[in-house]
Amino acid sequence: MLTINGLTLHYGVIKALDSVTISLPRKGIYSIVGANGAGKSSLLKTIMGIHVPTAGSIEFEGQNLVGMETFRIVKKGVVLCPEGRRIFKSATVFENLQAGALVCSDKQKISSNLEKVFSLFPKLKERAGQVAGTLSGGEQQMLAIGRGLMAEPRLFLLDEPSMGLAPNLVDLVFETIERVFEVEGIPVLLVEQNAEMALEIAHYAYVLEVGKVVLQGPGKELLRSEEVKKKYLGA
Repeated sequence: MLTINGLTLHYGVIKALDSVTISLPRKGIYSIVGANGAGKSSLLKTIMGIHVPTAGSIEFEGQNLVGMETFRIVKKGVVLCPEGRRIFKSATVFENLQAGALVCSDKQKISSNLEKVFSLFPKLKERAGQVAGTLSGGEQQMLAIGRGLMAEPRLFLLDEPSMGLAPNLVDLVFETIERVFEVEGIPVLLVEQNAEMALEIAHYAYVLEVGKVVLQGPGKELLRSEEVKKKYLGA
C-alpha cells in the first residue's frame, strides 16, 4: 500500500531522514519507534507533503506522493492525526468532526461516518455540543482520532497519540488504535515514543535512529530484542 524508498530529508544542513526505506502491506498496524529527534514525526510529515524530501520516493497504491499538495494526499486516503492533537479548541466536538469531513461531499456518507465515530467513542456523542477545549486530554485525543476517521482514511497515520496523557488514558488510546484496525479494517502507521506499547500492538515495526532505519521486524519480536530493551525500554 505504501512504499518508501531511499527517503532523505534535510532541515538546512541537518539530515533529518537518511535513506529511509519501508514498505507497508494493505492490512495491519505498523509502528515506528525511536528516541526524541530520531526523525519519526519528520517521516510522517514528509509522507503528508508537509516537508519536501531531498531524495527518495513515496508511493501510495502505486501513485507518487512526492511534490503532491497535502489536501490532495488526504483525498487519496492518507490521513494524519497530528502530534499534540491539534483540535479546534474554540469549536464544538461536532464542528471538529465536521471539519474532518471536508474532503467528502456525500452527506449520507458523512452522516454514516459520524455514527461510526460515535459508536467507537460514545463520550464524543454525549459531548457533541461541548466546546472541544473543555474536554479532558484523553477525550481530546479521541476527538483528534475521530476527526481523522471522518476523512475516510485508507491509511491512518498517528503521531505520538499517547503524548502528555496519564497512564490509564495511554492504555485507552492504544485500545482505541487496535479497535480502529479491527472494527474499521483501516491500516495504521503509528509513530510513538512509548516503544513498549507501540511494539506490543504492532504487526510489524521499524526502529529509527538519527534518521536511519536500524532495526525492523514483527513488533513482539522487537519487543524481545536485547538491543531494543537496552536502548528504548530501559531494561
